[in-house]
Amino acid sequence: MATSSNPLRITLLGTHSTGKTTLLKRIEMELRGHGLTVARTGRLGKRAATAGPPKMQHHTAQSTEWIIAQGILDETNAAAQDAEVVLIDRAAHDAVAYFEAAMAFRTETPTRLERERLLALASTQLPKYDLLFATVLDETVPIDTSHDYDATFRGLVDDRIHQLLANDVIPHQRVTSDPTARPTPSTSPSSAA
Repeated sequence: MATSSNPLRITLLGTHSTGKTTLLKRIEMELRGHGLTVARTGRLGKRAATAGPPKMQHHTAQSTEWIIAQGILDETNAAAQDAEVVLIDRAAHDAVAYFEAAMAFRTETPTRLERERLLALASTQLPKYDLLFATVLDETVPIDTSHDYDATFRGLVDDRIHQLLANDVIPHQRVTSDPTARPTPSTSPSSAA
């Protein structure tokens, strides 16, 4: 069992509007219902919008580095809250996937060094995660139309997330929008989307 000095860390990643925050809320309620203390990260995208770095299809290497660094700081602060479980909204690889999707959306290619540096930074967090969930985009599920989401970019992010997880053979559970489906483990390139 996790201790407050070494909490269990559960994290999520996935393209926007695929149910990550809703799932984390459900997990948090369930854990608290069992008497566990829970700390949580979140709202990184909103803070990025306030701080000013480019986001969504405008991501740059610098804005991605800012998001990864802020996410690491959030995780560190949450783990210091003396909780038994830390729920992390958006694993560090999420930012790399958004960067790669933004570059593809703009038909640009990141330099090899730039991409490797961002992946190395994101990879420092992987050993800390005890459970990683990756949502799967279901384009048939309607999204909140008050947001200005580009469907092509959203699909590119989903594709990049699952490519990163498969290419680096990162153990994770795939989560679909089907309420009757159970998360499915995915640890090899052949089983990931």
